[in-house]
Amino acid sequence: MSKSLARLRAALSTAGLDATPVEMPAETRTAEQAAAAAGCALDQIVKSILFQGASGRLYLFLTAGGNRVDEARASALAGEPLGRADGETVRRVTGFAIGGVAPLGHLTPVPVWMDPRLMDFATVWAAAGTPRHIFAAAPADLARAAGARLAAFCAPRPG
Repeated sequence: MSKSLARLRAALSTAGLDATPVEMPAETRTAEQAAAAAGCALDQIVKSILFQGASGRLYLFLTAGGNRVDEARASALAGEPLGRADGETVRRVTGFAIGGVAPLGHLTPVPVWMDPRLMDFATVWAAAGTPRHIFAAAPADLARAAGARLAAFCAPRPG
């Protein structure tokens, strides 16, 4: 078992979240790949999007699969200008590679916000520390386990 997957399993257990990571036959790096593998709606996929502040601090935005983060709204929540975090920084701070960043179990705690759209579902699916593992959870339980605050930080959808 990879260190990333083991760390996530431990974090799930510590948080009291009854969730089991599942290895998929194909990659689940993108929301579309994960939704196809899980057999669920795109918005049931929890994207872990990391931004880096001007201060160097990282911020995590748990976003429904079909939504995208609005940088201005995210910056307002963080209280500083944000830009996308690079892969090396993401791995160093979270311990996960982009495409497998779990919503909890990070090496270094980061502030976390969650897209209210995820609360529309009984079950959502999130990355489990590798590009092929995902886990299912009730969104309220996931928010509690990740220490996430609900906030409107996504860009409006076209149409």
